[in-house]
Amino acid sequence: MTHLTADDLLGSIKDTQRNEPDSGIIVAVNRGFGKPGLIPLWTGEGHLPTPDFICKAAAEGLRNGETFYTWQRGIPRLREALSRYHEKHFSRPVPADNFFVTGSGMQAIQTVIQLLAGQGDEIIVPTPAWPNYSGPMRMAGVTPVAAPMRFENGHWRLDLQRIFESVTDRTKAICINSPSNPIGCVVPLEDLQDVLGFARKRGLWIIADEVYSRFYYPDNGQLSRAPSFLDICDLDERVIFANTFSKNWAMTGWRVGWVQAPVALGGALERIIQYNTSGTAAFMQRGCVAALEQGEAFADAQVRQARENRDLVCEALSAFPQLRFEVPKGAFYLFFAVEGLSNSLDAVVRIIDEANVGLAPGGTFGEGGEGFLRMCYLRDPAQLKEAIERLGNWLSDARLT
Repeated sequence: MTHLTADDLLGSIKDTQRNEPDSGIIVAVNRGFGKPGLIPLWTGEGHLPTPDFICKAAAEGLRNGETFYTWQRGIPRLREALSRYHEKHFSRPVPADNFFVTGSGMQAIQTVIQLLAGQGDEIIVPTPAWPNYSGPMRMAGVTPVAAPMRFENGHWRLDLQRIFESVTDRTKAICINSPSNPIGCVVPLEDLQDVLGFARKRGLWIIADEVYSRFYYPDNGQLSRAPSFLDICDLDERVIFANTFSKNWAMTGWRVGWVQAPVALGGALERIIQYNTSGTAAFMQRGCVAALEQGEAFADAQVRQARENRDLVCEALSAFPQLRFEVPKGAFYLFFAVEGLSNSLDAVVRIIDEANVGLAPGGTFGEGGEGFLRMCYLRDPAQLKEAIERLGNWLSDARLT
């Protein structure tokens, strides 16, 4: 009988899979998941369960026998609902043929990477950025090229010159996430226009992650969503959007998302979906239809709660002189620097063990992120207040390195 060691087995798989580092977010979650009394602010989800009207729609689909293979692109009713949703919020018609349902927003991003790039190609990623861009790129043989953002006078902004100067003959796309995870900054429309104009001239794709578009807190309070490439692009040019049902409607565990792309890419996208998953369960898509058609009040309430919590958290943490941060204009994260902090992962582990609060380490978000911690504030306000009190006590006693 052959006995293989772990080294034998690992040595025979692809280097890109073996050598990919663990996400610091998952390291934190694995450290503290299930710990009694821990307040989890480490991942991007709120505390509310999925609304009952969404669950009932999915359960009805199950009862009706919707348990067979279905359309690879997504059921027609869901794609039509996505079309109506976009017309409502973006004030322009976006036909159902432009939408493709995926098994989560993460798979939407994976699908776009598979579509656009391969071994030896490059994609530019402004950082700090969600690690679930760069990790899948590296694992596919694609090089993520970091273009660190500027943090000046307490504000984050894209470094457009850095982005444009990073382009080489191997560059396939520029990835723009706005509102930003982890920073919470919102890219202004004029910067989106500059990126789009540059991409057009160079024949580059734009990967637009606008998952947090509804979580937008303008000073005038007028717009219901953040500035978007949909405000300025044509539907049939090199712009692909990745999105998810997870955030607006408290559906993180459902793992359903979508891609919005030019109609001409339909066959290619359908093939990728077919070979990856053979489609998303029809009964879950029924729940997503209910989210789009009946979920406006819930989504609006989520945004109101996030804004109130943002104000609560920023006011409380501004009392600590060793912290610095920009008040987020979007998403539901606070990304704050801690004076004297040089190893954010070690700090997160200590905070879990010593303060019973779960945060995400800034270093896992790439260049410019070390020395910061990320907090998800879409939680119960009472939990947030308790977490801030625990964190404040920890900061008073901790010796940071």
